[in-house]
This record gives sequence, structure tokens and C-alpha cells, in this order.
Amino acid sequence: MAVGSTPRDAAGFAAPPQLRSRILARQSMVKGIVITLVLLFLSVPLISMLLFTVRQPLSGRWSMAAWKAVFTGDAQSMGTDMSVLWQGLGASLGLSAVTVALMLALMVPAMVIAHIRSARLERAMEWVATLPLTIPAIALVVGLGPIYRWLSANVFGTGSIWLCFAYVVLVMPYAFRAMALGLESIDVTTLCDASRSLGASWPRVFVRVIIPNLRQAIVSASFISIAVVLGEYTVASLLGRINLQVALYQLGQSNSQISAAMSLLALLFGVIVLAVLDRASSTATHRKEDTGCL
Repeated sequence: MAVGSTPRDAAGFAAPPQLRSRILARQSMVKGIVITLVLLFLSVPLISMLLFTVRQPLSGRWSMAAWKAVFTGDAQSMGTDMSVLWQGLGASLGLSAVTVALMLALMVPAMVIAHIRSARLERAMEWVATLPLTIPAIALVVGLGPIYRWLSANVFGTGSIWLCFAYVVLVMPYAFRAMALGLESIDVTTLCDASRSLGASWPRVFVRVIIPNLRQAIVSASFISIAVVLGEYTVASLLGRINLQVALYQLGQSNSQISAAMSLLALLFGVIVLAVLDRASSTATHRKEDTGCL
């Protein structure tokens, strides 16, 4: 039985209210147990990381020095230079913004046109978009290495921001799936035909009709892309660039407690992003349902 559907008996008729309430209560209990077990399982390594940041490995003494160094930015007393961390954090935030902008500029128009014009072209785009999932990151770096070597020497330079082109390829499978679900949830062809029959131009149809209806899909694709960029290590490391994960690795060579504390903060940031996304999606859904009822 699908989640949220009305419980039915063996003959297919709606169950009585008392039986329905018992079934829903049983489902809620099972879901609560499963979610609790999953959270307990996932909390074990996080709690271990937290204890590692506040307990000295050799002496066993408890200290908040690592967290103070993170929030004050002063880790000289612990023999650590945190400049590489701020450099990596700034590079990853900039990469996130540029990667999301490039991804949306490339994929949203292409997917809308393919969805309207040709189902065969849309399937071909899906096949191409999912290729990065089947190719290991190390193989991608082998192919991207000579390209980036030439670009660094002749065009762009060695700045980490130019990793955005490689990251667009990495986030493409996740962004494509989020956008595809958004396109399947609305009747794009009918919306376009109705707008065109009222005299709207194609750019106006795209900006004023299609984009507002795909807002949740665009937000989902953007947040997924940000999470992928903030957690990427292999490409940046093998191409000799600095991002957040590479900086955390280098910082861990001199002070593993500060590195673990920053990793926990990065995980917390990801959880907050997902919670905000879920809240925004739920609010938009309830608002749409209320509007439909009116």
C-alpha cells in the first residue's frame, strides 16, 4: 500500500475508521522505529568525531581548544596555520556558486526544449547526463588533466575557480534527475501552447511560465549540486587545486582535531541545507494544495 493512501480491506473497499486508524498508527510506529534505528546508526561516527575533537589523544584530557581555534581563527598556539583552510573554504563557496550558475544555464533550457520537442532527444540527454556516474573520478581526471594543463598555461591560469567546468560534469546526473522530476510533474506542452496562443514570445514563456513552475526542481538541483561541490576531493586533489576537502586533508596532517571539527561543521551545514530544502518544499506543496482547495 502506498504511503499516504487510504487503507483498504482484501476486497478493495475502504477500511472502517477504527481499522484505518489502527493501520495508520501501526505504520507510524514502524516508520518511527526505522527512522530511530537509522539515526542511531548514523550518529555513532558523528559522536566519535565530536569526542575526538574535545579529548586529547595522548593524555586523555578534555579540551575545547580545537573548537576555539575554529571559531576564532587563531590556531597558532596549537602549531597550525589555518590560512589554507580559509583559502579552501573560499574556493569551494565560489565554486559552488559558479557551478550552480553554469549548470542551470546549460541544463534548464536544454531539458525544457528536449522535453517539448522530442522524447528521443530527452532519452539521449538522460543517457549522456548519467555517464559521470559510471565513469570513476580518477578516469575523469586522466581525461581532464591534459585539457586543464593546456588551459592553465594558455588561457585561464591555475586558480581553483576553473574547476567549475569539471564540477558541472560531476553534478550533471543529480541535477538532471531533479529537473526531470520537475518537468514530469507539470504539463509543459500545454502551458507553452496556452501562453503562445495568448501572444507571449518564447523567451517570455520560458521566464514567466516555465521557470516559476520549475522553481522547486531548480532549488533541489542547486542544493544537490552545492552538496556535491562542497564534498568533492578527488578531482581537486589530482589536478593540484585547493578546495575545502583538500584543505581539510592538509590541515589534518598538522592538527587532526581541528580538521575533524571543521568536517563536523561541514556536515552540519549540509544537514541544515537539506532541512531548509525539505521545509521549503513542504510549504510550497501545502500552499499549492490550499490554493487548489480555494
